Amino acid sequence: MSNLSFEVISKDTGTKARNGILSLPHGKVMTPAFMPVGTNATVKAIYHDRLREIGYNLILANTYHLYLRPGMEVMKDFGGIHSFSNWDGNVLTDSGGFQVFSLSALRKIDEKGVTFQSHIDGSRHIFTPEKVVDTEYIIGSDIAMVLDVCTPPDIEYRAAKEAMRITHSWAKRSIEERNRIEDFKGNLFGIVQGNFYEDLRRESAETISNMDFPGIAIGGLSVGEEKSKFEHFLAHTAEYITLEKPRYVMGIGSPDYIFEAVENGIDLFDCVLATRMARNGTAFSDDGPVVLKKAIHKFDHGPLDAGCTCTACRKYSRAYLHHLVKCNEMLGGMLVTEHNLTYLFNLMARIRSSIENGTFRTFKKEYIARYYGK
Repeated sequence: MSNLSFEVISKDTGTKARNGILSLPHGKVMTPAFMPVGTNATVKAIYHDRLREIGYNLILANTYHLYLRPGMEVMKDFGGIHSFSNWDGNVLTDSGGFQVFSLSALRKIDEKGVTFQSHIDGSRHIFTPEKVVDTEYIIGSDIAMVLDVCTPPDIEYRAAKEAMRITHSWAKRSIEERNRIEDFKGNLFGIVQGNFYEDLRRESAETISNMDFPGIAIGGLSVGEEKSKFEHFLAHTAEYITLEKPRYVMGIGSPDYIFEAVENGIDLFDCVLATRMARNGTAFSDDGPVVLKKAIHKFDHGPLDAGCTCTACRKYSRAYLHHLVKCNEMLGGMLVTEHNLTYLFNLMARIRSSIENGTFRTFKKEYIARYYGK
């Protein structure tokens, strides 16, 4: 039932990094790829047309938020998210598992599913694995994530094992529901859990890899653990996930985490960091983050980044961007958002080029040293 194909086209000679072509219902995506986050069917502070012009063809939306607002009646009326938001590219929808996890005081998890209260109006709802698949079917997701149990980094072993067991049970039920829907056109991805226990991570990675999913996500990382722990468990988990399918790490977007993921053979990742930083007046550059609120930029006639082709860098000075940010003008956040997403798109192109040339490890070392001043 999958509408997905994935072809590895080149591999780095010194690491597990790889380039691929991911073919989805709304076109192809070159991997490794960063996905901008569009939680409410919009990437904050940027037009969909501009995302397309930059080169993006896969963005993320959130099932939990869309389910609550605008609601599935609206989605049905418009025939799905593509028509509703006028986005003709691919959409991946998070299942809402992480959002429910963050509502710890407003939810209850059991074998059946998750009962939770809306953060908007306090109304009560239930997400079962089947209901999430049905909801993503209505949304028209090109990649649909299964409902899973996300856990905090300090949970005890017994609780982590039970959460993993429920995640696996829900994964089986999700596949059954997907198979029941005759015209399900999306691609259902499984999610690996297991918290920060090596044996559980291995068990979950092998179990999910052997299920009928066209792609595999690594969940439960970047949830507040220290960086060394993230790196260890990312590498450990990736070791046991099939190489035949696209592999996705959820919720990472800083350059060091991106390079770490790519080095471990990860193909997809997403994060709100780039757009959130932009709205707070901070821009990516090869020399590290540029904090535009700083007075040093007040009389700077130069561009934000001389090598960048975004609107902010082509048309405006750092001084003007500094002014917009200091005045909390909407245009400031819009321009820096476009810059940050352009920067990440181009960074991914540079990473893919280094993989093709077999120089990824050198590129990573030099880039990290310059960006972080190490």
